[in-house]
Amino acid sequence: MGMAEGTEQDRWSRVKGRLRSSVGEDVYSSWFARMDLERIGGESVHLSVPTRFLKSWIQAHYADRVLSCWQAEMPDIHRIDLTVRTPVRVPAAVKDAKATIEERLTEHDHRAHHELRAVATVPVSTSHDALGGSPLDPRLTFATFVGGRSNTLALAAARQVAEGRRGDNVMFNPLYIHAGVGLGKTHLLQAVTWAGNTSERKVLYLTAEKFMYGFVAALKTQTALAFKEALRGIDVLVIDDLQFLQGKSTQAEFCHTLNALIDAGRQVVIAADRPPSDLESLDDRVRSRLAGGLVVEMGALGEELRLEILKSRVTAARAHHASFEVPEPVLEYLAKAITHNGRDLEGAINRLLAHSKLNATSVTLEMAEREVRDLIRPQEPRRVKIEDIQRVVARQYNVSRSDLLSSRRTANVVRPRQVAMYLAKTLTLRSLPEIGRRFGGRDHTTVLHAVRKIEALVAKDIALSDEVELLKRQLQE
Repeated sequence: MGMAEGTEQDRWSRVKGRLRSSVGEDVYSSWFARMDLERIGGESVHLSVPTRFLKSWIQAHYADRVLSCWQAEMPDIHRIDLTVRTPVRVPAAVKDAKATIEERLTEHDHRAHHELRAVATVPVSTSHDALGGSPLDPRLTFATFVGGRSNTLALAAARQVAEGRRGDNVMFNPLYIHAGVGLGKTHLLQAVTWAGNTSERKVLYLTAEKFMYGFVAALKTQTALAFKEALRGIDVLVIDDLQFLQGKSTQAEFCHTLNALIDAGRQVVIAADRPPSDLESLDDRVRSRLAGGLVVEMGALGEELRLEILKSRVTAARAHHASFEVPEPVLEYLAKAITHNGRDLEGAINRLLAHSKLNATSVTLEMAEREVRDLIRPQEPRRVKIEDIQRVVARQYNVSRSDLLSSRRTANVVRPRQVAMYLAKTLTLRSLPEIGRRFGGRDHTTVLHAVRKIEALVAKDIALSDEVELLKRQLQE
């Protein structure tokens, strides 16, 4: 290495130092860590990066910054020339040794990286620089997830996904978890992401909004192709809150990505607040693809599970506040009274902690009753599903569910079918077209006719009115 090269490399490391302090460690490690100096020639500096995407991203967002860092070092430089370098073929033995060292280093870096940042993002691998994941909460791991009857299957499936290795046969794809608010969907998805990211496997966690934002941003910078390629280079794609996925082109892109990943044997994990069949804004093809995997509902938290969650939250709080005590009767009261969701349970413990710390008093039942009054909600009626209505009505009238969905017009099928449509309209939030679709693809006018017909009959036929009330009670219990 000649003298000139030595000084060139010295200058380059000083420029990198300037760049690092100018953009900050995170941005630097995401975009510039793998930028190399090729040569300095005349008024221009030739730099290279390993991917096309990196090149276009740096040109679009950081060209001036890189140039001014060079000019601070060498005022004569007026141009930065950025190219994509071709991978050099390395002999296998050297490659293996190098890989092992790199793996160890990466592992060490990842650990350090996770310990450094309170809310860490997924380590971005070299192949998809475009895609920083959505932020992860370090508390949401399998270790802190409280399992119980209502979430056994979802937890087992999530663990199975997290423990998979690259190249394994994917057992169920996609894994689709749905549940109401605060029942632990996001906790499970983030746990999969934390547990699944190994040196050989990349798990990317995105909210639906982040997916849309990434796609739109990629379209703006004309790197949509790179964005798609990058997405498809991922081993496990985790998408949270799918019900927020909006827009025709985003949905089409999501559909392509989903198909490409599943066809390539990569794992997709999705969470939403309702089953695939109820995602009315989504394309039919996407819906059927989602329904073709393992669809798991996480049910409401039973009282025992609520008590376990409260205990685990108290234990977590005691790690920082050793003197914090919640007597057993208080925990039992909270587990009985707060039926709604896990976030309210956590909120209750936080309030008790704040109250006992700020007022230097111990936690009592009276205090708990006072503090959590607004978290105790009236029992909501059960969310009734159209399948349940069809099943209960078919049983009541002694016909089969497929009779209700069929085009048969005999009296013994027509009346039960109309009753079922009427119940679907009154007990669920589904639209008329959606109800028609779920009753063998009927038109919404048919549903409207059925609803009006039954309304009129119930008003004057006491027996039918009692029958409908009985069906409603059965469905809501």
